[in-house]
Amino acid sequence: MVTIIGIVTFIIVAVAFATSAILGQILQTNLDAKLRTTASETGQSLLQAQFPQGGEELTAVEVLDRGWQEPGTVLVMQSSTLTTTGAYVAEPGDVRELSEDQLNEVVDALTAPGPSPVSLSISELGSYRVTGLQARDYFAVVGVSLSEVQSTVAQIITTVALVTAGGLLLLAAAIAFVVRSGLQPLRSVADTAERVATMPLDQGEVTITERVPDAETDDRTEIGRVGLALNTLLDHVGASLDARQRNEERMRRFVADASHELRTPLASIRGYSELSLRDRTLSETTESSLERIQAQSLRMTSLVEDLLLLARLDEGQELVYGSVDLSKLSIEAVGDAQAAGPDHTWVLELDDEPVVVAGDAGRVTQVLSNLLANARVHTPEDTTVTVTVAHEGDEAVLRVHDDGPGIEPELADELFERFSRADRSRARKTGGTGLGLSIARAISEAHGGTLSVESEPGDTTFELRLPAAKPAEPAEPAAS
Repeated sequence: MVTIIGIVTFIIVAVAFATSAILGQILQTNLDAKLRTTASETGQSLLQAQFPQGGEELTAVEVLDRGWQEPGTVLVMQSSTLTTTGAYVAEPGDVRELSEDQLNEVVDALTAPGPSPVSLSISELGSYRVTGLQARDYFAVVGVSLSEVQSTVAQIITTVALVTAGGLLLLAAAIAFVVRSGLQPLRSVADTAERVATMPLDQGEVTITERVPDAETDDRTEIGRVGLALNTLLDHVGASLDARQRNEERMRRFVADASHELRTPLASIRGYSELSLRDRTLSETTESSLERIQAQSLRMTSLVEDLLLLARLDEGQELVYGSVDLSKLSIEAVGDAQAAGPDHTWVLELDDEPVVVAGDAGRVTQVLSNLLANARVHTPEDTTVTVTVAHEGDEAVLRVHDDGPGIEPELADELFERFSRADRSRARKTGGTGLGLSIARAISEAHGGTLSVESEPGDTTFELRLPAAKPAEPAEPAAS
């Protein structure tokens, strides 16, 4: 819009200036013709004039009084004796003498008249076009006023400026209407894209129902083709997301089924190994092999159980809701952690009132135990681990903080991924499946909460946020 209006403004202003210049030139040409006629009539008046008696010289006032002259005509005469007089016609029949200052301003024009009319400014009278002539013993300068030409040009410029301003305002309104109407489909495309951009597409079952209206997807226009292309893209993305969801569900069912099916043979392996170890006639090598088989079967069982739990959590199963006292669970979990890690310093900070949430007590305990085990296993001795439980608004917040070496920044984004392994800053000291934190986050999200981590050297905090449950009101005693 600015570009179009700017170009149109430049063209209109250029045309206006050109028109004014041409018209001003035409008016000045006409004025010069009028000046030559006036000069000719003044010369005739000088040639036909009767000189006063006594040898007196004619004056400009006397010459202008001899015939009718248009208002604005000026005459300056210089005789052979260098006597200079001047006069101008103020009104019809009103001839006035020029002052000394005004005469002095015309001296240059008197002494060096050009072959063609020249412009001259006379104080208090304005601008004039003047020309010189010779009659008898007099040299005269005749002039006519430029005020009419200047006034006409000024009126033209003013009129063009007003018309241009009004036309530009009308043009701006028309362009704004046309551009906005033309870009309305594009605005609808942008709104659709913004709504899709706010949708969570990274996980779970996703259905993209947002589309650009059919009325704004005309493939005969450029903007309509954009809307049509966006709808085609959304159809393709929606189909891809559906395929991804089917693959995830298929993989989830496979993991759940495989984990469920593996539990029986693993239990059999563990049972037969335990039964075989009861035989006192076993050799030392055989007994060591059976113990190794039993240990690996236990490890494999733990992995299978974790995978089965994740699969069921992904399907929205495995939770049994009830009232959970997060403060009490923290006390018990810290006590267990203190017994397992006596070389660490354990600190517990609780609110005066119990922090109660609605959830599965067993799974919440699993999250808390996992966080405490993570802090114990992946930090050196003498590390201080602080567990804080508090209410913050409508949420219950549990934080596990340690002053250990911290987590590498590039690892923090992958810490909750399945089978994620810590790097050297938190080297593993015991065997594990690498599923602990991913299970903890899955349990947190299944409760409608979040689990996050912030870490830098000497300051690592895992934060669990769960929707807080209001404590039940005490029942009123029954009336006797």
